[in-house]
Formats: sequence, C-alpha cells, structure tokens
Amino acid sequence: MMIRPDTLAAIKAGEVDLAFRRWDRPRVVVGTHLRTRVGLLEVTAVERTAVSRITAAEARRAGASSLAELRRMLEAKADKPVWRVTLHHAGADPREALRTSLPDADEVATISARLDRLDAASATGPWTRATLDLIDRRPTVRAPDLAAEVGRETADFKKDVRKLKELGLTESLDIGYRLSPRGAAFVDAESGTPRTDREAAPAGTPLPRIGAQASKALRAEGIWTVEQLRYRREADLASLPGVGPIAIRFLREALAERGWSFTG
Repeated sequence: MMIRPDTLAAIKAGEVDLAFRRWDRPRVVVGTHLRTRVGLLEVTAVERTAVSRITAAEARRAGASSLAELRRMLEAKADKPVWRVTLHHAGADPREALRTSLPDADEVATISARLDRLDAASATGPWTRATLDLIDRRPTVRAPDLAAEVGRETADFKKDVRKLKELGLTESLDIGYRLSPRGAAFVDAESGTPRTDREAAPAGTPLPRIGAQASKALRAEGIWTVEQLRYRREADLASLPGVGPIAIRFLREALAERGWSFTG
C-alpha cells in the first residue's frame, strides 16, 4: 500500500487516519502493520464503500484538501471498487532496535545459520556474505551502482538486501545502505578479524528519510545528523536543491521530537 511522504507525515502527526483505494479486493486486512519511513502504521478497519458515500470530513481525514480533490484522485481505475482503510501510527519499526542490538556468540551462530539457508535457497548461488561485504566496503553508494558491481539486476539486488535488513544486519538510507551496528558486529565475529578501517556512521541521531535528492543536498552541506540541524536556519535548508516542503517538515518534526528547533 503506497502512501505519499506528506501523507505519512500527517498520519504520524495524527492529522490523517483514513485512506481510500480502488482495489479488486482488499490488499490489507485488520491488524496489518505497514513499515514506512515514519515507523509502523496499523490498519484498524477495511470496508468497501462508494464514492458517493464519502463525506467532506472523511476526505480531509484522508489528507485531501476537499471532497472534490479526493473524488478526482479516485477517478482512475473507476472499474474497481473503493475501499475505506482506517489506520494510525503504531510506533517505531522494531527493526530499529534490532539493528542496534549487538549479537552474542549464540546469536552469531543463529544468524550464520540463517544466512546459510538463504544462500542454499538462492537460484543464483551464495550471496549473503558477498553482499554484506559489498555494503561494508561501499556504504552510502546507490543500489544500482552496487548491483552493477556484482553483475546483478537492481531489483533483485534490492530484494535480497531487504532480507538482510529483516535480520537487522543492514539499514537503508535515502542513498544506498550501511551495515547496522549488529551487522558490523556479526561480520567481524564471523571473520575473526574485526575491521579497523570501517567508515563509522556519523555520531548523533540519523536524519529521517527525506528522499535521495534532499539527502544529497544536506550531505553536501556536511549535515548528517539531527543534532547538526539545530544550528541551521530553516530558510537556508529550504533553498537547497531537492529540499522541498515535505523534507523540511520531516526535519522539523525530527527536531521537535527532541525538543529542538531550527535557529530561525
């Protein structure tokens, strides 16, 4: 279920709690947890409805500026029924905590066995350790570039990296990936020779996911963490290429969650 970044921000803020979709059949059920850039969203109701039954209040609860706008959005795929989905922000993605959890010897063995099973099930042969090594050597590099380096299609490569992410070994960035603390600890434990030249993640709170262009612009300014935003003017950041209103909203909310704000 695709949701626009601005709508995700509104859901997290409690401003939006409905979504309307045209589907042949429901693609989510009550209790579904959607993993998004703002954390988990929980689906609490799914009901078939008709466009004519949607009220102006419901349109606003779905993030539309008016009922007319929502109806225009639903004009596509008019041959399919409309589904009313109720949802709310359900907290942080549990994988965030897993990524920071360093594995003990037993967990290293468990992770190793899991990677062996993934390798054995792959039609293209073993890939897990090579992919971890690639991400370890080339953090923050675009996925298409990493895939090309190992002669793989980008979509297949990204699908496999998601499997590593489920194990808490990697984290996705707006541009590329990075080994998580858990992933780095596992790689070092399995190799027996910890890397001493690994590029460390910037100290501080990682920036929220704001899109590749916006992330690239902030990196060019030397901004990698929420703490660094405290000393910047909002207007200056908004003038950077790719840093639009949605990105600014995510950055502002990341500051506000910690009781901070831009300097002006």
